[in-house]
This record gives sequence, C-alpha cells and structure tokens, in this order.
Amino acid sequence: MTPSPLRLTFDGGTIVVTGGSEEDRGALPGVAHDPRTKTQRAEGRHYRMIVEYLINHKIAYEDAAREYQAATWTLNSSRTPFPHQTEAVDTWWKSKARGVVVLPTGTGKTFMAMLAIQKAARPAIVVTPTIDLLHQWHGELSQAFGTTVGMMGGGDYDIQPLTVTTYDSAYIHLERWGNRFGLLVFDECHHLPGPTYAMAAIGSLAPFRLGLTATPERADGMEHSYPELIGPIVYRREISELSGDFLAEYATRRIYVSLSEDEQARYTAAREKYRQFILDSNISLSGPNGWQRFIFEASKSKEGWQAYQAYREQKRLERAAIAKLKKLEELLVTHAKDRAIIFTADNATVYQIAREYLIPAITHQTKAKERKQILERFHSGEYSIVVTSQVLNEGVDVPSANVGIVLSGTGTIRENVQRLGRLLRKQKDKQAILYEIVAQGTTEEYASERRRQHQAFR
Repeated sequence: MTPSPLRLTFDGGTIVVTGGSEEDRGALPGVAHDPRTKTQRAEGRHYRMIVEYLINHKIAYEDAAREYQAATWTLNSSRTPFPHQTEAVDTWWKSKARGVVVLPTGTGKTFMAMLAIQKAARPAIVVTPTIDLLHQWHGELSQAFGTTVGMMGGGDYDIQPLTVTTYDSAYIHLERWGNRFGLLVFDECHHLPGPTYAMAAIGSLAPFRLGLTATPERADGMEHSYPELIGPIVYRREISELSGDFLAEYATRRIYVSLSEDEQARYTAAREKYRQFILDSNISLSGPNGWQRFIFEASKSKEGWQAYQAYREQKRLERAAIAKLKKLEELLVTHAKDRAIIFTADNATVYQIAREYLIPAITHQTKAKERKQILERFHSGEYSIVVTSQVLNEGVDVPSANVGIVLSGTGTIRENVQRLGRLLRKQKDKQAILYEIVAQGTTEEYASERRRQHQAFR
C-alpha cells in the first residue's frame, strides 16, 4: 500500500508531520514522537531545516503549516543608508538571513531593520520589550512603508502582514501568529533568552530572523542561546568605532564623593547588621538565587526583617548622600545651557530630586500620557532636565540629551552602556558627557568598577 504524501501542519507553535514513510518522518531534523497525540512533531523553529531537508532529499511533501507568501515592501525614504547599515544587512543576508546585529544606540538599528524587511520580502513581525517601543516602531514602520501596520499588545490585537508586538504578547498569542510570518525581528534581543520570552522564537516558523541590540551579553550567560533562537552574532560595531562620524563625540568622567561622618556611621552600622545576618544564615549572594534566598530567610524572623531594613538603609545612604546632591547641583549649574538626564537606581531618589529641585520625573509609575508630554517638552527645550530611575535606560529616543549624570545604578555593563547611549545620537557638533558620581567607602565603588568593564569607558 502506497503511503499518503508527507504533510506538514502547524499546531500551537509546533509542526506536526503526518503521512509519508516512517523512515522519512523519523529522519527529519528536530522531529520526535509525541506520545500524547501519537504523532511526529517538531518545534516551530525547525521548520526551515525540515523543508530544506525535504527539498535536498527530493521527498515529496505538502506544506499546510505555512500561512504566508512572498511580500513586496517599498521603503519610502530618501535617506541614504550609512555604510555600517548596508554592511550589516549584507552580512546578515549572506548568513542565510539569520543572526544578531550589534550596533550602538543612535546608529540606526531601526532603519537597518527596515532595509532587512525590504530585502527579505516576506511578511514580518517586530517584537519589542516595551509599550513605548511598540508605538515607536509602529509609527516609524507606518511612515516608512506607507502601509497598514498591525499591532498586538497594549490592548490592541490586529495582525497584518507587517506587525509590531511586545515580548509578552508574542509568546502569549504564539499559536495565532506563529505560522504567519517569514521574518522575525527581535528588538533589544537580549530580552529574548529565558523560559517564557524564548517561546516566541521557539514556536515560530519564520525562516528569516534578525536580532538587534547594543548590548548582547547577559549577566546569566544566556546569550549562548542566540544561535538556536535567532542565529549567531553576525555583525558588530562598538561605540568607539562609530563615534565622531555616526555618533556624537563623548567623554566619561567619574567623580568620587564622601559620606558625612553621620552618614558613614549609619552606613557602617546598617551594613554590618545586614552582613552578619547573611553570614549567620549561611547565604551566598554570589551563588544561584542568593538574593531570593536572603529575602526568604529575612521574612521568617524579626532579625531577618531588621537585616532587610538595614540593607535598604545602606542603599539609601549611598544613593542619595548629601555630597552627591551637592555635586549634582554643581553639575547642573555648569551645564545650565545643556539638556541633561539624571539617572538613579530607585524611585525614592528620583522623587526626592524632583521635589527638591523641581525637575520633571519619569519612573515606571509615570502614566504614558504624562511621560510622552515630559519627553516632548524635553525635546523642544521647554524642559532642560529630567530625572529618571531605569525607564529611560533603553529604547526611548532622546536625541537632544547631551549630558548624563549617574547618581546610582546596578553593576551591570549593559545598563551603563545603555545610559551612555541615550546621549550619543549625533546632532550637528554635539559633544556628550556622562558623569558618574560614586560614594567612596561604599559598595558603589565595586559596582562602578564592574559596570565600566566595556571598551566605551576606557
């Protein structure tokens, strides 16, 4: 009896293989037996390899999995691509249209992605980490391609051949869109690795994939999963390579200040209480889940609660030291004619600065409408300063800013590079400067050394 033709179908982020011979089905890359449904099945990301195998081995098949065809995208722009944008697209295309492109903030990753969308000539979906970026991409794609652009996220659910979504919506609604696009673009793709967001890449059939980021490395080392989710890093340029011609010239300056005698005494006492609890509880903060274990142990006793409060007091003292705020005042006077962003690690310091100096504040608590209004006034020059915690670290376009003042932050290289990147979008003869104010004799010294381990700060 002649077997029925081999057939591919899409089912909730997977490819179901039926028909054909058992030998052919078993030889397909990524395909395994699913005992629950008694079918042969593969993750969606294996679609390209499966089809290439069938074609190369001249195995007849019916493709009922893919629900997209070729598409023609006309980029309505008189803009001449920069050499690094053209090189990036060409390199990505020669790498079988799979891979991560690493470019500093302000060097045109969005326009480079548009060139890639046009080149791929397939329905494309752009995945973004935030609602702000969702709307930013939607507006730019609509203008550039002159077509209706779909939006999935932030209360919208409209899928078009060219669509923008968020990481959250992408994996939640995967089974509805996973077979409808030939190109996946992951903006700020360092967010992708992980058990939930990665499902958007694992379950999609898209044979063409592009990752965009200025900071591909992750603290957990999960950047090693890029090749299987998107493709390897295929093109990379650093800030130092592009500053001057394509980025603003910049300088970085680290300023040390001292805690007052009273602050130092309180800091030492708080840190000792916190560290003693860590030692007594045999907790290794450098080990896996160390912080989570501290929170768990701290919640079980009065001593633990006191240790947690001591930790918070330690952080409050080093983040908003009197000398830091005095130095901030001096810098704001020095740069009175510039456009400055003040960065902190926490909302409490943001609001303290906003109250004391009457500076507009943006945190994750700021409503979208108010945030938009503040940024518009900052762009126009009505506001010359804004203070923020971490929401302006990534993605939001603030081309007018040329001075950054870091009062506090994490020890991650990515955050520091992202904050510098907020200042580097080229405008005429713009000269940018990033200050970092560090409290001596505190853990900030160690964090500062860690976050400066990038060639942009050497």
